[in-house]
This record gives sequence, C-alpha cells and structure tokens, in this order.
Amino acid sequence: MKVLFIDSTHESIVTNFKKSGWKVGLHYKTSREELLGLVHTYDGIIIRSRFKLDENFLRNAKRLKFIGRPGAGLENIDLAYCKKNGIAVFRSPEGNRDAVAEHAVGMILMLLNNLKRADLEVRQGVWKREENRGHELMGKTFGIIGYGYMGKAMAQRLKGFGVNVITYDKYLTNYSDEHAAQVSLDELKKQSDFISLHLPQSEETIHYLNEDFINSCSRPFYLINTARGRSVDTLAVLNAIEKGKILGACLDVLEFESSSFETSAMTNPVFQKLVENDKVLLTPHIAGWTFEADFKMGDFLSKKILNHFNN
Repeated sequence: MKVLFIDSTHESIVTNFKKSGWKVGLHYKTSREELLGLVHTYDGIIIRSRFKLDENFLRNAKRLKFIGRPGAGLENIDLAYCKKNGIAVFRSPEGNRDAVAEHAVGMILMLLNNLKRADLEVRQGVWKREENRGHELMGKTFGIIGYGYMGKAMAQRLKGFGVNVITYDKYLTNYSDEHAAQVSLDELKKQSDFISLHLPQSEETIHYLNEDFINSCSRPFYLINTARGRSVDTLAVLNAIEKGKILGACLDVLEFESSSFETSAMTNPVFQKLVENDKVLLTPHIAGWTFEADFKMGDFLSKKILNHFNN
C-alpha cells in the first residue's frame, strides 16, 4: 500500500505504516493543484483539515482504497462519493476525547470562578475578593447535546463534581448510562444550567444554537462549545449575554475560523465584540490538541487502518 500524507500528523502513523511495509509520501506543503497530479498513484490518504477532499479531487484518485482523518470531524471529506466508490473512511475520536473533556471542564471552572480576571488583577496589585466571588458546579444540571465519544467523556468528568448530567442525541435511543440520563431536547432546554455542544459539522448543525434555540430555553444558562464553531450563531449568543439569557460562554471553536482551523477572522466586528466581553472565555481550537491526544489519534487511526487491510 502507498499512502499520501496531505497534513502533518504524529509520527506514529508513518512509523506504524512503514513497519507493515507500506510506503508513504509526505506532502505536507504540496499544493492542491500539484497533488491532483500525484494522487492517482496512491492507495490511501491521510488528512486533517488542510483542504476539502471533494469529488473533483477524489475522482483523480483512481487507486484510492481509504482516507484516514486523525480526530473526529469528517466534514472536509465527500462521504457520499466515498460510499458510492467503495472508499473506506477512518477517524479516531477515541484519541482526543479525554483532552476535549478536560479542556472543557477547565474552561468552565475558569469562567465560573473568575480565574482569568482575578489572576490579571492580582498581578497588577489589585486584590478584589467580593467582586470575584464565583459559582459552584455542585448540584447544577448540565445538558450535553451529542452523546458520542466527546459527550460521553464530558459526562464522565462531570459526575465527579456532583452534577446532574442529562443528554440529548437525535440519532441514539436507549443510551442512558451511569454518567448521564437521556432526555428529549425540550426537557434539556427546560432543565439545563449549562449546555455543551458535541455535534459534528453538517448542514443541519450550522447555527444549531441560534436565537430561537436560546429563547426556547427555560432558564439562563452557560454555553460550552468545543466541537465546531459554525454550530453557534455568535451574534445571537452575544445578544443573549447582554439580555441575561446566556450567563457566559466557553468557546474553543468559532464560526470565524478558516476551514483548516489554523486561523480566525479576527477583524470581524462580531469577533471583536467577543473579545471585549468578559463573560466569554476563548481558546484557539486547542481542546483536543494535547501532546497525548496527538499520539493517541495517530496510533488509533493507523491501527484501525492496518487491522482493516491486513486481516
């Protein structure tokens, strides 16, 4: 097998393939146009998010048997074309689920306890206690939308805080477990003090959380999004924060990100409003970006692919 690497990944993928006698082509910076002239010689592709593997690209890959994507999201791969043409698609959400869950909990605790603001104030010689009085997680109801690998990992972490965890997933049935109770979306909107999104990007999830969603919630809530930025209507969130319908937001992902997730449109006026709002905590799409997750995503992915073709 000959595998084309379009994005840089953990070296474990390359190592595992080579140990099995597979050949690899490392084209991390080769342009899409140049790759169009090379892809027909490869049996597999490894990509993260550098560009979209659409039908125009894939139909040049005459020998293609598989595509592997470290992590969870597959929105940059034409899955319909792959299914139609017998191209196997692999991902490895097991690899970064722990990192995502830990990061999300860290952001929540930081926001609830004013840790960012308090740290900056103390460094400037300002000692404010009453103004930085925080809130506890204990006893609150935490709603998780999307109960796949990431949602389950989140629920597992939260249980230790004495939180009532409820979850809604449109595509699952009878999935309550020791960490979370299955509820309807209406019930989740009615009960939740926190709402955390764990949704893949698709046409139906773009601006999933919008003004109508927010207004249909029974109580003010904190929003957490570590999945995909385009699931959230950012302007609607800012307006809801001003009105007190959203108490605060932890956003690791933004709808202003590039499709490769490497940059964000920081000159966007809505982004500027986010930056100025101290009820919003922002990180640059790094929730699943730990050193450990980097290795695990590559290791899980390469072993899945090798097991599929070598057994």
